[in-house]
Parts: sequence; C-alpha cells; structure tokens
Amino acid sequence: MTFKRQLMAAAVAGAMCFAGGAIAANKKVTESDEARINAEYKAAKEQCDDLKSNAKDVCVVEAKGVKSIAKAELKVREQDSPKNRYKLQMAKAEADYDVAKEKCDDLAGNEKDVCVKDAKAALATAKADATAEREAGNVKHESNEETAETQRAANYAAAKDRCDGYSGDAKDSCVTDAKAKYGVN
Repeated sequence: MTFKRQLMAAAVAGAMCFAGGAIAANKKVTESDEARINAEYKAAKEQCDDLKSNAKDVCVVEAKGVKSIAKAELKVREQDSPKNRYKLQMAKAEADYDVAKEKCDDLAGNEKDVCVKDAKAALATAKADATAEREAGNVKHESNEETAETQRAANYAAAKDRCDGYSGDAKDSCVTDAKAKYGVN
C-alpha cells in the first residue's frame, strides 16, 4: 500500500471511530432526554391528582399531550426531516384536539355537540396544514383536494350543529347559509 493510501485508510478509520463515538454519545443524550420527558410527564400527572372531576381528566390529557409533543420534538432534533416535522405537527394537532374534546365534557346537549364538532374541525384544519407542509417537503400522503374536502366536511358539521340551537325559519336559514359557505348540496 502506498503512503497516501495508508494515510487515507487511517483517516477513514479515525473518522469512523469518531462517528461511532458520536453515535453512542447521541444515543445517551436521546436516552437522557427520553428519561427527562417521562419524569416531567410523571410529575405533571401527579399534579393532576389534586384536581377533581373533569378538571383532573383535562389535566391528565394535557400532560399526555405535552409528553407526546416533547417526544416528537426529540425526533426532529435527532433527525430533522419533513416526515418527522409532519409527525410533530400531528402530535400537536392531536394533543390540542384531545384537550379540546375533554373540555367539552363540562358541557351538555347541543353545546357539547357543537364543542366536539369545533374540536374536530380544528383538528381537520391542523391536519390539513401539516399535510400541506409535508407535501411542500415532497412527502406525499393525500391530495390537496382530499385534505380540503376533509376540512370542509368537518367545518360544515360544526356549523350545522350550531344551527341546532335555532328552530323554524331561523334554523332553516342557518343550515342554508352553512351549506352555501361550505359547498354542500
């Protein structure tokens, strides 16, 4: 082997050893971050124990959401890619939805129905935004038309439920306006 090749082989071997050490160090950092996330979740969940009824349920759902988002953020820090950023946005959307839906449990009747539909509409919007951003990053999932249709249907369902608070001509007018706004026949 020539001196140049020996020097290159030694440099490559050194770089591989350094990379192996860096990978091991990254794994330790990831493990410590995961342990921190789990400890923060446990502490947040313990704080919920002092609450009662639905406030306690909301608190637990919020803690789970924070944990889910933190784990998704960790994945983005490990490997920043369109797929991981999409998963982070979805974790945020799902966490927001879960909290909003849980808060709806304090309501009753039509108010609760509208609250749940609004939460679903917000989730559909957040998912549509995440999908659009992911598609901009060249990772395809569903078409823009499908995303827009899902979002439109969720918004229409929430608007239609709001109309249930009315009766007679007012309700008919409300439903007609909702159909026109969201393109439903």
